[in-house]
Amino acid sequence: QVQLVEAGGGLVQAGDSLRLSCAASGRTFDRYTMGWFRQAPGKAREFVGAISWNRDHTYYADSMKGRFTMSRDNAKNTTYLQMNSLKPEDTAIYYCAATTISLPTKEDHFSSWGQGTQVTVSS
Repeated sequence: QVQLVEAGGGLVQAGDSLRLSCAASGRTFDRYTMGWFRQAPGKAREFVGAISWNRDHTYYADSMKGRFTMSRDNAKNTTYLQMNSLKPEDTAIYYCAATTISLPTKEDHFSSWGQGTQVTVSS
């Protein structure tokens, strides 16, 4: 497993952009598919997107397409989530996760999780 630490959350206004990062420890980061999830108050955790270890596959939940972009820098053991045109409904705790499973989309596909970073979007 890898240890994951998210950063970059904060309070922004609607329409703003924010980039989250997820730093991983360990020497095998480039063998993991990385995912992002979010959990809004009172709601279940939901899948945001995932990026394969070689970037061949990057995919998103339908509701995230067009505004959210994932990337990764294997040399820095870091993955990113760029969020544009933020809306108040994007307010949530954002988690990154890692897995060796191909094309994961569900929580139980991921074996390692970060502690989460809060994103709050004001109207």
